[in-house]
Amino acid sequence: MQEQRVFDVAIVGCGPSGVVAAGLLGQAGLSVYVCDRLTDVYEIPRAIALDHEIMRVFQQLGVAEAVAPFCEPFTPSEFFGVDGQMIRRMTMVAPPFPQGYTPSMVFTQPKVEKVLRERVAQMPNVVMDLGVEMTALSQDAKIVSLSIRAADGATRKVGARYAIACDGGGSAIRTQLGMPLEDLDFDEPWLVVDVRVNERGLAKLPKVSVQYCEPERPCTMVIGPGNHRRWEISLKPGEDPREVATDEATWRLLSRWLTPEDGQLWRQASYRFHALVAQDWRKGRVFLAGDAAHMQPPFLGQGMCQGIRDAANLSWKLAAVLRGEVVGACAEQLLDSYGTERKAHVRELTSRIKHVGEVVCERDPVKARERDANLLAQCGGVVKDTPRQDILPRLEAGLLAPQDHPARGSLFPQPWLVVAGGRERMDAVAGNGWRLVLAPGQAAPAGVSWLRTVALGTREHSETDGVVEAWFARHGCVAALVRPDNYVFGVAASANEVEGLIGALVVQLGALETCVA
Repeated sequence: MQEQRVFDVAIVGCGPSGVVAAGLLGQAGLSVYVCDRLTDVYEIPRAIALDHEIMRVFQQLGVAEAVAPFCEPFTPSEFFGVDGQMIRRMTMVAPPFPQGYTPSMVFTQPKVEKVLRERVAQMPNVVMDLGVEMTALSQDAKIVSLSIRAADGATRKVGARYAIACDGGGSAIRTQLGMPLEDLDFDEPWLVVDVRVNERGLAKLPKVSVQYCEPERPCTMVIGPGNHRRWEISLKPGEDPREVATDEATWRLLSRWLTPEDGQLWRQASYRFHALVAQDWRKGRVFLAGDAAHMQPPFLGQGMCQGIRDAANLSWKLAAVLRGEVVGACAEQLLDSYGTERKAHVRELTSRIKHVGEVVCERDPVKARERDANLLAQCGGVVKDTPRQDILPRLEAGLLAPQDHPARGSLFPQPWLVVAGGRERMDAVAGNGWRLVLAPGQAAPAGVSWLRTVALGTREHSETDGVVEAWFARHGCVAALVRPDNYVFGVAASANEVEGLIGALVVQLGALETCVA
């Protein structure tokens, strides 16, 4: 067995969560090892939706423009009840868009994953080890040790100061470390079908995505990029999941919309839609992320988004600790805040996703009609648009200012700023570290040169659309302290409160000025 090499971080699993974590950590200058059993990306789409928060992470990695050709705006989703009447309509927020990107998108996963891997492959401090299997993990007070087996049977050891398990819903690391999942009480069998539809077939299909909230067989149709259409079809008690996934049975289920002459089956697979979250997200020097930490029903298309949020949350915290910017007990508290923040966020979002699923999946015709009547009564009989982003929760606990304010823990906007020759998004101008964003007319506080300040309304930071100015007005504040993952640490209602806000951050991170540089 080869001698063990020690990295800053080792990542097991090079799917979306793993490759994004590798990219963010590599971009931070850390030495990173990431391995996967597959030698290339999985060529069949699984995730189909992403949102503007994830595009902002892709922007940080420098791949937003490269993935854009494989993304399209998510069409509205219309919910139809028992008697075929519309009972709900989900859309996206109106422009100007708060994060600088289309709020909800569909995408082609294999192509986007290839872009991400190509970006990480450019980083000399990141080693991608593909076509290998992690067979065992051990750790002590200083090092995590991975046993790696290559396709030819050769074995070696890889060490790291920390490790991240991004090895999927059946995570071997989570199982080996005895980290149980909590059941959030959703478990239903569904068939997922991806079809490449031809022109004849496209002419037959709805022009928006549809949730068929029908007791006989609840189902979903999603408009993907180009001619990609996805159906999620619930299975009835007694139906054989393997039999319904055959070509013949799948076309029978699709016969309401298409015939075999209307397109080509790309993928069909039976799944059990679960709602699960890990009880603990950290054990010693090992962290869970992505599907290894949580699984949720697909009703809002948030599965991959959740995993990338994990990567974005954890990566900057590991970088701060590994670079010595936060030390001692404060370092441990910072790393523990990952699980505190992400578990609560996942649980709350999963609860909201389950609620959407309950609207779709009611099997009792009487209760389904009551549901339809209640939803229509709530909107006065006129279905109103509900932006998908309104369903996403804020952070409620963790590395946040000790204040009770609705903006605390929310995702801070990314405005377009005026630059020479045009406009640019805020992160491209101000960077992705800790930022103190000030409303127009507010002066930067003295003695905080170590904190990046974005003073709106100045020549350097003038908005084009007033997105953040409106945000400040709506929340009744004049300053926001924004974390490296773009969440709001806290806000100040007046100039007099800014110093105290910064002080609260310094206290939590150990009074180190370098901690927020």
